[in-house]
Amino acid sequence: MEQSFQMAGSRVSVSKMLLNVRRILEMIRFSHTLFALPFALLAACLAWRQVPFQAQHLLGIILAMVFARCTAMAFNRLVDRHIDAGNPRTALRHIPAGTLSVTSVTVFTTVCCVGFVLSTLLFLPNWLPLVLSVPVLAFLCGYSFAKRFTIWCHYWLAAALMLSPIAVWIALCGTVTATPLLLASVIFFWVGGFDIIYACQDADFDRQKRLHSIPARMGVPGALRLAALSHVLMLVCLGGLWYEAHMHLIFGVGVIAVAILLIYEHSLVRPDDLTRVNLAFFHVNSLISVGLLVLGIADLWL
Repeated sequence: MEQSFQMAGSRVSVSKMLLNVRRILEMIRFSHTLFALPFALLAACLAWRQVPFQAQHLLGIILAMVFARCTAMAFNRLVDRHIDAGNPRTALRHIPAGTLSVTSVTVFTTVCCVGFVLSTLLFLPNWLPLVLSVPVLAFLCGYSFAKRFTIWCHYWLAAALMLSPIAVWIALCGTVTATPLLLASVIFFWVGGFDIIYACQDADFDRQKRLHSIPARMGVPGALRLAALSHVLMLVCLGGLWYEAHMHLIFGVGVIAVAILLIYEHSLVRPDDLTRVNLAFFHVNSLISVGLLVLGIADLWL
């Protein structure tokens, strides 16, 4: 009988642990790793034209990207938990709603930090990834405080994500060239633009709480115009990447497809109608990142 109780207790503990893991993955929107990981993998594919492919490097890239994003997102939820609690749009997030404790999210964040640093060991004997791992984490987590002092917080997030192709190139090649810098610029203007669009939902709340954002300072119409300009610059950089990296017709078609998708994205949102922001933010942008990776690989290998 006692053994049965112990087994039942063990099953309950395992179920509770799995539930917490599922909630944490929901909290950090793990599926949205699709935004940055494809660009890191595209950078790797471009770099492997110059250096030999190694399976451990591919594993290192995937682990580093996953751990870095998980760290940044979990840290953001910790830092912003009081702000989230006061915002009707975010009040039901896991920490404000009480479905996850601060302690469990802190432990998860710490584990991901350690995981990120350890993943850089897969690039040895290149020590640069390990040496740069802590400064990179500090910059990624620093974004969570940006809205407290600068309206350009959207581009801090963009700069955090643009590090991915640069970091991959350093890890694989030990240096940086024009190709990863152009790919990083694509990410910078792309992420900055769509994060401005997403932040338009909170323009009134940000003004009330004296938080800094471009929509709160410029108004939604001005913010949407700046987002459109940012995406135009993204397309310019994407065309530059196509030329600099000596890509072919397939990737060129991808550039045109991205332009069409961005036009569609901006058609979904208007200053007086932000109801389709999530469709523009998540679905369209996931299609852009994954699509560019698929077309990039096809262009390089076919």
